[in-house]
Amino acid sequence: MSRYTSAHINPEGPGDARPTALQIVTDNNIADKLNGKVAVVTGCSAGLGIEVVRALAVTGITLYLTARDIVKAKNTLTDKVNVSKIHFVKMDQTSLQSVREAANTILSKTHTVNILINNAGIMAIPELQLTKDGFEVQFATNHLSHFLFFGLLKPALLAATTPEFQSRVVILSAAAHRIQGLNPSGDYFFKNTQYDPWRAYAQSKCANIYMANEIERRFGARGLHATSLHPGIIVTGLSKFVSPEIRDSMLQDQALLKTFKNPEQGAATTIYAAIDKDWEGRGGKYLVNCTEAVRGPDDGYRASDTYVSHTYCPELEAQLWRDSLELVGLEETTY
Repeated sequence: MSRYTSAHINPEGPGDARPTALQIVTDNNIADKLNGKVAVVTGCSAGLGIEVVRALAVTGITLYLTARDIVKAKNTLTDKVNVSKIHFVKMDQTSLQSVREAANTILSKTHTVNILINNAGIMAIPELQLTKDGFEVQFATNHLSHFLFFGLLKPALLAATTPEFQSRVVILSAAAHRIQGLNPSGDYFFKNTQYDPWRAYAQSKCANIYMANEIERRFGARGLHATSLHPGIIVTGLSKFVSPEIRDSMLQDQALLKTFKNPEQGAATTIYAAIDKDWEGRGGKYLVNCTEAVRGPDDGYRASDTYVSHTYCPELEAQLWRDSLELVGLEETTY
């Protein structure tokens, strides 16, 4: 439980008493207190990324923001934040080469990164699509690109950590990870399994959690920590592929509608994981509603705030790590 638990007990819909990202910053009393530190955020041209940036900008931290469309990102953010400490970096997360180029651009300008927020994502692509690297597009965008990006930025994250402010990696997952875990090793791209848009999304979101858990296991003792999270149900461009049937079903569920958040509230758990004192010096947990998630039933329900039996699995987390190293072309010795 956290100090925000009570605000989430009886939600009343977007704009209710649940905290916003800016409130998390205020409650931690860090406005203008992270000057000299560096944060990297992926997916900053729309959706939750905008609100994450708005909140982080208040802290005085220097920001490196990635987006596929830099012009769109700049136009979206210029009237919302002071851009004097913002660097925009082009990155197409369907291309490993683009990820490498983006990481190299950032490392050419800074040797330290205090916070990495893997925010970018896509959801429920209707038909099986492969990237030019041969990867299923949701697994590539949501997991493998972020895995490679972290691997390239890891030295800067380790270089930045101090006893007073240990480095953090925050990875956006989703409640939809509850639908299923990973496909068998070797079938992440649905070569031997019938493609389903929600199962592919669930797999990629489970991979996000496993990546965070394994980062904590491997690097926590060195002052580099990671958490994963479900931001809540927020109407953003991420939902553009949701079928009319699913959308209508959700809109008819009055209890579910009350749990919806606006983007400012949807970014709160991300900021909580990134800067809140509750997570100084620790990680390896899946968060919801600005607190650690509790165990729920293995019911496959895509909108629950609880975790399921496959949310934590050290054996599969380690297997996915090894497989991901091979897929993105990183050596185990660098880890």
